[in-house]
Amino acid sequence: MQIIGPDSLVFGVDDVPACHEFLTAYGLDAHDYTPEKGGHFLSLDGTGLEIRRRDDPSLPPALKTGNMLRMQVLGVVDEAALEAVAAELGKDRQVLRLADGSLRTQDDQGFELSFRVTTRRQLDLPAEKVNAPGDFGRKPNQIGVWQEMPTKPRTLSHVVLFVPDIEPALAFYRDRLGFRVTDTFIGTGPFLRPQANPDHHTHFFIRTPPYMQGCEHLAFHMGGPTELMLAGGKMIKAGFESFWGPGRHKFGSNWFWYFKSPLGCNVEFDADMDTHDDDWVPRETPMGAEAAQAFLFQHRDKWAPSGGPKPGH
Repeated sequence: MQIIGPDSLVFGVDDVPACHEFLTAYGLDAHDYTPEKGGHFLSLDGTGLEIRRRDDPSLPPALKTGNMLRMQVLGVVDEAALEAVAAELGKDRQVLRLADGSLRTQDDQGFELSFRVTTRRQLDLPAEKVNAPGDFGRKPNQIGVWQEMPTKPRTLSHVVLFVPDIEPALAFYRDRLGFRVTDTFIGTGPFLRPQANPDHHTHFFIRTPPYMQGCEHLAFHMGGPTELMLAGGKMIKAGFESFWGPGRHKFGSNWFWYFKSPLGCNVEFDADMDTHDDDWVPRETPMGAEAAQAFLFQHRDKWAPSGGPKPGH
């Protein structure tokens, strides 16, 4: 299955203006937004989030848990890929074809899914460059950081789901949709990537009791760790609460910084994720601090090694 990954995640929320404040501070651009109805919040390549009021009748039904995630919209490479999805899933469940050509169905855990030919745009942007003895990535006189450098999310990276029944969830995405397992936290769940996307993961499943089912967090890729650190610093200064980070994961190697959000889940900045092909041999390890992070920082308002002048001095 030539699936690329999430084009959009659809939420039904309690406080639309609070989501607008959070997501625009995060760096997404609001489109067709009104405080009464919500709107779309897009990254640089056009992938993003759709935010509606919880009681919006246009939304798919909510999970029994009341989690605010209402639907995953997965992009595929072309119409042939869309037809392949329809043929495969139509074997044992209802697959609706909507007026816009997209498909609607559910996975085996009751999560609402939509499939469409991807609307994401190809980006032509440089990645962050690093200088090191033996390999100088930046040209002479090209500086690595400045205060006003762009910190815009580039693309929707991944979604992490609380899943009550890991084995059938994995079987659906792996055996029916062709996702590959890249790594697994034993007793917790697998990291998955679709066939048409080399990213280490677009999905991660966490085993939980049924009453927790829903979205644990979502993430957007940044241009590099410096962008991530600057973007996270802006969120702190704007008064938003850090949940975890900044730091760097081991599985996937991506830098991370998570923030609490009014979407009922955490929202992460990530950068510099590993990519894989079918030659990759998946790893397994028990879940724990040493497995989940190579290192972890905590934000502090400190501007010099010795501190700074005390207030009033």
